[in-house]
Amino acid sequence: MWLWIKNTFHLTIKEFRSLFSDPVLLGLIVYIFTFGVWTSVSASSTELKNAAIAIADHDQSTLSKQLRDSLLAPNFKPPIDITIDEIDRHMDTGRYTFVLDIPANYEKDLLTGYTPKIQLLVDATAMTQAAIGTAYIQRIFGSEIQKFMRQNTQQEGPIRSAIQVLYNPNHSSQWFMGAMQVVGNISLITLLLSGAAVIRERERGTIEHLLVMPVSSSEIALAKIIANGIIILTVALLSIYFVVHIGLDVPIRMSSLPLFALGIAAFLFSMASLGILLAILAPSMPQFGLLCIPVYIVMYMLSGAAAPIDNMPTIIQMLTQFSPQTVLSSFAQEVLFKHADISLVNTHLIKMFAAGALFLSIALLQFKSMLSRQG
Repeated sequence: MWLWIKNTFHLTIKEFRSLFSDPVLLGLIVYIFTFGVWTSVSASSTELKNAAIAIADHDQSTLSKQLRDSLLAPNFKPPIDITIDEIDRHMDTGRYTFVLDIPANYEKDLLTGYTPKIQLLVDATAMTQAAIGTAYIQRIFGSEIQKFMRQNTQQEGPIRSAIQVLYNPNHSSQWFMGAMQVVGNISLITLLLSGAAVIRERERGTIEHLLVMPVSSSEIALAKIIANGIIILTVALLSIYFVVHIGLDVPIRMSSLPLFALGIAAFLFSMASLGILLAILAPSMPQFGLLCIPVYIVMYMLSGAAAPIDNMPTIIQMLTQFSPQTVLSSFAQEVLFKHADISLVNTHLIKMFAAGALFLSIALLQFKSMLSRQG
């Protein structure tokens, strides 16, 4: 046992030297966890910003002006007054994403007990803005109309809602996207580094050197997992703290980082094992890239980091629960945002370690076959 540990340690040192001698990979690691995270989160957003809106106000009442004033920046640009004859032309040219048509006597009809309607026209070619903006306008107008009715009728509605927003009170997409971008980058870089380490040995001919040494396939594989895992774990934690917490101003408790680091370690074990398995199946670096990228994209898109799992078909929801990427996405959200302790996320850790053990077992069997073929 002591000899096994000693051999693994020396092979791990060799992997560190090999990695630090490759400036391209080092540059990729630094970029993907710094500028890669920053630009991805800053350049894209699921929030409504600077939406162009116009209003055809036929009522010109206190309520209609109150509704107009409720459409504030940065969600909306200042509303522009147009006539009903201009609506079709402006919608056809795409000048406005939203056009509101407030009918005449809207305030009067509302106060006398009728239910007048405001027409909202939406240019749905801007899909994200259209869907989110429609919900924003409905919520804003609903709140303003309720406030107006309470002020003018002295009657309270039968239901008054008190909404408590937990974990992300400002509904900021950057809070979620920053952490999930780091999680996705961990998955991609782990697959690439662990697989590249195996293929680099094969292409440079150093695999023959290992064959004449008194080392086993498990020592070789675990050395690659440990070396790459330590590098990625360190860089990922630095990215979470400096880029996400300080740079993007996401509130993260420092007390949650040790548990998050444990989860990343479990995930790195499973993904590095998968990367080694894919590298053994691929005969060359280009083919490894062609095999690795689709695997990563499918795992990431179905993990819940890019889209809610509840929106997916039932069979996909069931299958994706076996993916380490899905488990880590859920784990990261609960630990970083909800401040869960280990008793609440221990099943996530078990799943990731189990997936890693499965991938490593298959990889070791294939690794032995590859070594025998090389010999």
